[in-house]
Amino acid sequence: MPRSKARDKATGKPARQLLFSEALRQQKHPSAEDPPPLPCANMADDTQGATMDRILQEISAVSRKLEGMDNAMVVLMADTRSMRLDIAGFQSQISGLDHRVATVETQVASWTDRDLELSHLRSKLTDLEDRSRRNNVRLLGFPEGVEGADIFSYLRDILPKLTDITFDPPLEFQRAHRLGPKRQDENDRPRPIIVCMLRHLQAHQLLQMARTQGPFRSGNLEIWISADFSKETADRRRAFLSFSTQLRR
Repeated sequence: MPRSKARDKATGKPARQLLFSEALRQQKHPSAEDPPPLPCANMADDTQGATMDRILQEISAVSRKLEGMDNAMVVLMADTRSMRLDIAGFQSQISGLDHRVATVETQVASWTDRDLELSHLRSKLTDLEDRSRRNNVRLLGFPEGVEGADIFSYLRDILPKLTDITFDPPLEFQRAHRLGPKRQDENDRPRPIIVCMLRHLQAHQLLQMARTQGPFRSGNLEIWISADFSKETADRRRAFLSFSTQLRR
């Protein structure tokens, strides 16, 4: 007998219809004892593929970062090499500067000794110059040309009158001259007269009288007599007199 025509003895329905009805009933009312259906193989494959893609993306990102770090390390190594070369050059320059500084220090030490020696020699030269001028007398205030053609005769006549000193023997001079170039304007301050006395005692008498009685007057003229010091000694005396004047004030 054909299978499609088989019937259930109790219901009288065909067997195929009974099987179909039973399948529908089980789908609508699953049994509590039946296990949950397992995920299909396609879903598992999709999940694994997504995970692998994410891992590959992360690996690619890490690779790019490592590549950037490699490039930075290459640049850093190049900069470090350049800095080493610069430092080596600086060290060479510093070494050369140290040598030059040592040479300069040696020269400065020798210059210091020379300065001391030069200062000592200058002091001795000033002393010798002042000694050579011991017989010199500086006369200030005589108008230009008042001495005429014979300055010795004029001074021999005017100095005893100004100082009221009787010189015995009479005044005698080694040299006498105006200091500096001739004045172009008559209203300018007259040049001083430098007189070198033949006898030191006569120069001493004039200077002593000038310190106690000066300045001297001849008519409307005011005459100053002073020693003829070197420039260094004159500057020191001028500074000392200025300081003493300030202290007295």
